Amino acid sequence: MLKNINIKIKKGHTLGVVGKTGSGKSTLVSLLLKLYNIETKAIFLNGIDMMDYSPEAIREGIGYVPQDDFLFSASIKDNITFFKDIYSDDAVYKAAENSCISDSITSLSQGFNTILEERGVNLSGGQKQRICIARSLIKDQKILILDDALSAVDSITEEKIMKNLKALRKDKTTIIVSHKISAVMNADEIIVLDQGEIVERGTHKKLLEERGAYYAIFQEQFKDNHQTS
Repeated sequence: MLKNINIKIKKGHTLGVVGKTGSGKSTLVSLLLKLYNIETKAIFLNGIDMMDYSPEAIREGIGYVPQDDFLFSASIKDNITFFKDIYSDDAVYKAAENSCISDSITSLSQGFNTILEERGVNLSGGQKQRICIARSLIKDQKILILDDALSAVDSITEEKIMKNLKALRKDKTTIIVSHKISAVMNADEIIVLDQGEIVERGTHKKLLEERGAYYAIFQEQFKDNHQTS
């Protein structure tokens, strides 16, 4: 259960959400996706009560990439476009490029026409996540939620994807939920959840200076790296 959650995310800003398992991250995401019924005047999108939006409007306006998204037994192109023929080949390639999966795809003999096995079992975990990110990027929705969607991606590729997202979504809202500090450290604001409450909030630099829960997570993840900013 979430308690005393007060968040405002400006258009074009990125919010990072971190916390241990069971801290409330998944509940927060579910509320933002309107998967639970909530009280009126609890969550607002563009100044409008979320309860006034239809589920269809929510799905159209909010892109969501979970840790284990579904891939179909179909071509890579169809998996990115979600079987919609409204996107050009260039748009498909750009989405793949921005999610750092284009080189892996073009190295395959059939390229974007390569047929995936059910759930993409012929791909690595990181490749599957990046194809799912490409699927969301091509839709270019106003709000994008990445829910541990980079957990299987190596640190160098993760950094490239985050850099691309920052450039691509400078006028749109992005929410990054992650166990990894590296995924949220460049967010405009980071919140730390614990037992359903925000226990810390601020920028990466500010939270490190406070030497609280965020700092403890950072130290654990970067214990062999002395970089602190």
